[in-house]
Amino acid sequence: MISKSAVFGLLLLFSLSLYAQELVKRTQVLMGTYVSVSLPKDEMSRAESVFQRLRAVEMALSSYDANAQVYKLNYNKEVMLSLDTYEALVLSQKYYKQSDGYFDITIGSITKGLFHFGEQEQLPNAYDLEHAKIDVKGLHFRQDKAWIDEGIVIDLGGMGKGFGVDKAVEVLAGVSQAVVALSGDIYCIGHCKMEIQNPFEEEGILASFSMKDMAISTSGNYRRFVKSSEFNHLINPKKRASQKNFASITLISNRHSSSDLDAYATAASVMPYAKAIRFLKQRKVGYLLVRESKVVELNERFNALTSELTLFAPLKKRERGYIRAVPLTFQNSKKLSL
Repeated sequence: MISKSAVFGLLLLFSLSLYAQELVKRTQVLMGTYVSVSLPKDEMSRAESVFQRLRAVEMALSSYDANAQVYKLNYNKEVMLSLDTYEALVLSQKYYKQSDGYFDITIGSITKGLFHFGEQEQLPNAYDLEHAKIDVKGLHFRQDKAWIDEGIVIDLGGMGKGFGVDKAVEVLAGVSQAVVALSGDIYCIGHCKMEIQNPFEEEGILASFSMKDMAISTSGNYRRFVKSSEFNHLINPKKRASQKNFASITLISNRHSSSDLDAYATAASVMPYAKAIRFLKQRKVGYLLVRESKVVELNERFNALTSELTLFAPLKKRERGYIRAVPLTFQNSKKLSL
């Protein structure tokens, strides 16, 4: 999560067009990003309830707001927990184990303590990176209380927005058509059409498709960084360095929560390529990967969970004066070089 004083645009641009029912969209700034809730006109009274629920999540998980529990945990080394914070910490342990330690919320000693992402950002030196304390065993908690060892800093940004989407969707129980979007974490109730930004083009579209009743999460290295994407916010906790394998990772599922997909995308983003593929196959999610080499790869599950899937060739830099895109529809192919 990031401070309201440094609100980022969408980590990856998801544009969505909706059908089946005309929806009305409301947007607020929460959890360090633009949060949108799209609902049928006769259900719009629920929008404020969604925003209120997300404010509660922010006050639980934010490491930027001085009134939030995770901020107080980092500052005071202990804090009394709400059910939201306790649930998020339990989930973070699950993700740590599933990812073989590539998802680690004690990465905050680097993301917050050294890079200061979302605040007064800076490039840390090699000595400080090497000696930053990353140790999930330095976090201790029970249902009502958490405490941390000296040097430990907690950062739930790798799953927080997905967690917020899940809580927002709970508020919308019984609604037949809706979309909740927090940056790159979106849940679609009913049908919706989506577009994913090309990570190599500021205004280019990588893919468009339709989906129904499922979660989608995208993680990328090109929107949030210090000086250049070489020093992006996706830190490999084992190498203590920004990841350089993937430009973006998009995951979809109708069986996993938004929190799951958010964490899995974060973890896969910092893994070596082969390990990331194995990890995502084990999780049984649909994935669309864009490597830094400009190769796009998606699996059969992504194809099966979507319809009307089209990938677009990017505009070259010298062609930015033209408004055009060449559609390349994926069928049986697995990879495409951009």
